[in-house]
Amino acid sequence: MWTSYVMLLSKMSLLCTNGHLMCAGCFIHLLADARLKEEQATCPNCRCEISKSLCCRNLAVEKAVSELPSECSYCLKQFPRSSLDRHQTEECQDRVTQCKYKRIGCPWQGPFHELSAHEAECSHPSKTGMELMGILDEMDQSHRRELQLYSSIFSLLCFEKIGFTEVQFRPYRTDDFITRLYYETPRFTVLNQTWVLKARINDSERNPNLSCKRTLSFQLILKSKVNSALECSFLLLKGPYDDVKIKPVIQHHVFSNDANETEYALLPINDSVECNKLLAAKNINLRLFIFQIQK
Repeated sequence: MWTSYVMLLSKMSLLCTNGHLMCAGCFIHLLADARLKEEQATCPNCRCEISKSLCCRNLAVEKAVSELPSECSYCLKQFPRSSLDRHQTEECQDRVTQCKYKRIGCPWQGPFHELSAHEAECSHPSKTGMELMGILDEMDQSHRRELQLYSSIFSLLCFEKIGFTEVQFRPYRTDDFITRLYYETPRFTVLNQTWVLKARINDSERNPNLSCKRTLSFQLILKSKVNSALECSFLLLKGPYDDVKIKPVIQHHVFSNDANETEYALLPINDSVECNKLLAAKNINLRLFIFQIQK
């Protein structure tokens, strides 16, 4: 997946107002770095301002680049970019593949041209039933954890009190001597209560712009006063107009006047590339679901 994403970015080129080229991956990274350093993003060549509204795609260059030879990441041979995807996924004899007995626990991975020889000698088909039962039990546990997540979500959807809203995180700076970037939403109402979401980068690391690995964590804060404890489950998903990849994770907290803030939890995005996409945006738009647990 990572390789495919990088290849997609390499096919896109953007122009600054002075005509200098940047690939989409570098462009997003420049915008994210500028946000972290509280600076205006600039072209690395001429230092003119760059943004999503100021830069445009160069379709002529993209078409020309698509016909240029590019190296296969497996066999290192040269192919036109327009046919490289197909070669790497279907034709390359050195592409990484897995044993057909993976379903019964074979961990082998290797080049496609060695697959037949491996499968002819693979020991997994000749394992005893007892050995295979142990392997399959581990695989079943992993599958059960995944099913349990979705089952839990469906169970939450059956609750009597459910609320959801689109939230927009806006960037702010702390008042410290060395300011730090954080995000906060305006107050919003769900389940007749007032809430706020906050988010921070790399757990408020001093210089996240110097780190290649970037994460976002968030906390939910109850701003209303309540007469009794409010037990809730909640989760964040991507907004209807965003393409960021978020894996659903259910959080749980019992809110009260003395415990109105959750602990910070990682926003379950796939990787730093997805995090940079969020940081490069002016605002971060997500969807929040809150489920009130009835006693």
